[in-house]
Amino acid sequence: MRSLWVLFAIVFSLGFGNPSFAEHGDSKADATVTYMPDITFTLRTSIAGGKLVFIGTSGELKDQLNPDLRVPEGAVVQINLVNDDGATHDIAVPQFHAKSDEISSKGSATAIVFRANKNGTFEYLCTLPGHKAAGMFGKIIVGEPVAVDERQAPQIAHDPAEVGEPVGKREPKDVTIDLLTTELEARLGDSSTYRFWTFNNKVPGPFVRIRVGDNVTVNVSNAKESSHIHSVDFHAVTGPGGGADVTQVAPGQTKSFTFKAKHPGLFVYHCATPMVAQHITNGMYGMILVEPEGGLPPVDREFYVMQGELYTAETHGASGLQEFSLEKLLAENPEHIMFNGSMDALTKIYDMKANVGDVVRIFFGVGGPNLTSSVHLIGEIFDRVYDQASLTSPPLTDVQTTMVPPGGATMVEFKTDYPGRYVLVDHALSRMEKGLAGFLTVEGKADHSIFHGTED
Repeated sequence: MRSLWVLFAIVFSLGFGNPSFAEHGDSKADATVTYMPDITFTLRTSIAGGKLVFIGTSGELKDQLNPDLRVPEGAVVQINLVNDDGATHDIAVPQFHAKSDEISSKGSATAIVFRANKNGTFEYLCTLPGHKAAGMFGKIIVGEPVAVDERQAPQIAHDPAEVGEPVGKREPKDVTIDLLTTELEARLGDSSTYRFWTFNNKVPGPFVRIRVGDNVTVNVSNAKESSHIHSVDFHAVTGPGGGADVTQVAPGQTKSFTFKAKHPGLFVYHCATPMVAQHITNGMYGMILVEPEGGLPPVDREFYVMQGELYTAETHGASGLQEFSLEKLLAENPEHIMFNGSMDALTKIYDMKANVGDVVRIFFGVGGPNLTSSVHLIGEIFDRVYDQASLTSPPLTDVQTTMVPPGGATMVEFKTDYPGRYVLVDHALSRMEKGLAGFLTVEGKADHSIFHGTED
């Protein structure tokens, strides 16, 4: 208790108001903690380059914008904040449950104190609405975060070029689909992992391609190492639960059902075991294409892309194993939003490629479980959009952005006319900051009659 008074004395001697102490458990170890800070940082608020920022005030951090704060694991950390712009601000480190009072007068100050008892990279930020988006956030690096070893963290991102074989003009036949449900810790980003639940060890699951009139047998096997029951609901199925009623499969078991593909279209499938939203967000979704009689017209390139969300206790950008947050799932507030299962699946791991003059078809779906996507390819216009993935309705033409609901799909087609890198996004563009982007690289000769840039 004496050490607390010493710290208060230090803080007030520096002219700072009440420091906010992080909450700690009631373990014996916590009861003996001495809250003398091992390391102290002082930041000031400011506006720089049109953004709200934190700026370091001394030492190596002096004049750095949103500096990285490096501390040893286990250290007691104090962060002082001085208001230098006269707007209302605070400072928080959510992972360590530390949050300051708000300060609004120029020259006023506050502080937080917490123990950095977990190795990794975490976030400090101003929690006032809009201030993080305006630039007020940085990193606290505790200890020596270990980069994810990709040899030890499996890669579950689905290759968008894996779209199966077109059905062509064949007659209906018997088709078998084998799905294996698994639970595994796998790569989320360069320095992070997540315990995904998958179909066939990929997110999204396999792209299934059949034709209308096929008789389809679905076998769902649950890996014996799994901890949960899993199932599958095909939106292309006419029958109870889309198959989910008869495929609630315990670990180590297999269940099956058969259905007739009655309707052409592009349909989502997903796990439908309670709680369904948790199974979906963890990666258990995919798509099945039921081609019409005679098949789809041939094109030069086809890609399979699905949008999904992850709800983690750790904030976006944190390193290490990211843990599921039920609270954020129920609040529909994802920390990560991605195409094809990981933060960089379509920007680093896989690059969709085409040549000038190619006709490109994208099979796009939203696994969700919650967010509607506004699909847009920056610098291109969709020549044809099969709205809601209806393959029997006339397509929309010359479309800039199309909406796809969770559990829904669309098929878009366009001709590539000019070389360059085109970025696939959800035009709710704040989602790019949470990992949602993909690249289409078009190679070939530039036609300056279509596009031409000039430089001074």
